[in-house]
Amino acid sequence: MRLRTKILGSILAIVAATVAAMLLAVGYDAPCRPVEARPSSTPTMKSVLRRCYGSADVITIEDVAKPTPRDGQVLVKVRAVSLNALDSHVLHGDPYIVMRFAGGIGSPKSPTLGGDFAGTVEAVGKGVTDFMPGDEVLGGSGTLAAFAEYVTVYPAFAALVRKPPNVTFEQAAAVPVAALTALQALRDQGRLRSGQKVLINGASGGVGTFAVEIAKALGAEVTGVCSTRNVQMVREIGADHVFDYTREDFTKSGERYDLIVDIAASRSLAEYRRVLKPDGIYVIVGAAGRGRWLGPLAPALKTLAYAPFASGEFVFFVANLNMPDLLFVAELMEQGRVRPVIDRTYSLGEIRDAFRYFDEGHARGKIVVTLP
Repeated sequence: MRLRTKILGSILAIVAATVAAMLLAVGYDAPCRPVEARPSSTPTMKSVLRRCYGSADVITIEDVAKPTPRDGQVLVKVRAVSLNALDSHVLHGDPYIVMRFAGGIGSPKSPTLGGDFAGTVEAVGKGVTDFMPGDEVLGGSGTLAAFAEYVTVYPAFAALVRKPPNVTFEQAAAVPVAALTALQALRDQGRLRSGQKVLINGASGGVGTFAVEIAKALGAEVTGVCSTRNVQMVREIGADHVFDYTREDFTKSGERYDLIVDIAASRSLAEYRRVLKPDGIYVIVGAAGRGRWLGPLAPALKTLAYAPFASGEFVFFVANLNMPDLLFVAELMEQGRVRPVIDRTYSLGEIRDAFRYFDEGHARGKIVVTLP
């Protein structure tokens, strides 16, 4: 018996030491790698890079090789980009449980940043027939390399559509990730129908402002939740009712909703259930705060654990960046039914300030960076 106890104790000690070592390795931030050398004859472009995990201070703007479109690719001269929560998580490398295993332990596998962009087609590779040089476009970079003067994308596998003529490059760059997240939360996950009541918690942010506008375009009665300084703006973009969470508790209003789209994750699931109809749907699409290990995944995990024991439907999802949905939103913008809300616009040289402001968590709508 003593021998078995010793063996079991030794095994447990080894397992504990292994887990501890893994946790230390995952949470370790390696020093920034040096700038890579390039041939002097190579055509170059400016690119926003980070060669280590950290704050906005680790961001650099470097001359790198200008890409050439391969077969099936489109080369876009970028005019504007916008920041999303994913860009901030990629920069900081958190939550560890996802970003470090996917993006690199210790240091990032790829130094590039950025998903959303808008610009002009510079050249197309062999086999591309849907786009031609001179086309004004908006889209998302699946390789997260859009924060640069040029970006290449495969239209067949990514979201790339023509920019509506009544939309600026800055407005177009604000659209892809945030607007598609809002659309899919409402239409696909929430199965929103005309005439239904929807509550959007976090209605003044990037996803929230699009959610308000798209919900109205789909015919819903929209209630937004935001802070005092954003109440008027949320009303102006179409909300029928607005709760100022600093003065009112929407969970005690007596109203019940067919759909709740939760971007702020600021209340307990029991409180949300209080204002959700018995056959209603609760969709969580994001959460405030960083958190080194789980971050915004924590509310999502709580939702998944809570769902089997609650009336109504509780859903967590990850948005899918695709061309049909982006085309749908582009058509809404061309019709004037959706107009991106932009809080601040920065120049490329101010990209660090843009990230710092984003990390404060108080942006109204989107933060956009323009390129010369």
